[in-house]
Amino acid sequence: MATSAKAAAVAELTDKFRSSNAAVLTEYRGLTVAQLKTLRRSLGENAQYAVVKNTLTQIAAREAGITLEDGLFAGPTAVAFVTGDPVESAKGLRDFAKENPNLIIKGGVLDGKALSADEIKKLADLESREVLLSKLAGAMKGKQSQAASLFQALPTKLVRTADALRAKLAEQGGAE
Repeated sequence: MATSAKAAAVAELTDKFRSSNAAVLTEYRGLTVAQLKTLRRSLGENAQYAVVKNTLTQIAAREAGITLEDGLFAGPTAVAFVTGDPVESAKGLRDFAKENPNLIIKGGVLDGKALSADEIKKLADLESREVLLSKLAGAMKGKQSQAASLFQALPTKLVRTADALRAKLAEQGGAE
């Protein structure tokens, strides 16, 4: 590969690292072209899976300000660059790796922080961002309903107490 082509490849990879929310490094040795195509589809629309050269990827990561272990760049490496929800792509990789043991998740990066393979698998166990946000909204709505009921109960109780006091006074006034 000519020096100018290497420089262009590093620049492209650096840009992908910078524009991605997450990147997951995998070893794909033993996977067929058809399996790689299936893997790309399983990652979703917000991820791009690319076979990369280790040395150029290391340089690009460094230039993007990302520190990754040198051990991640051993063997044939491919990177899933995720621009959307990283949970969805992590689930796609985890599920594909279960069915195809030749795919090995090595590690990656999420918002500039290095992740181990186990951390990526834990990320895959999370619910999607939309589900978590809807659960939060439901919890907040429930708390608002409780607060509204509490605020409504205070004046209602005051009115009942005042009404009971008036009835008692009327009863005492009528008995004398």
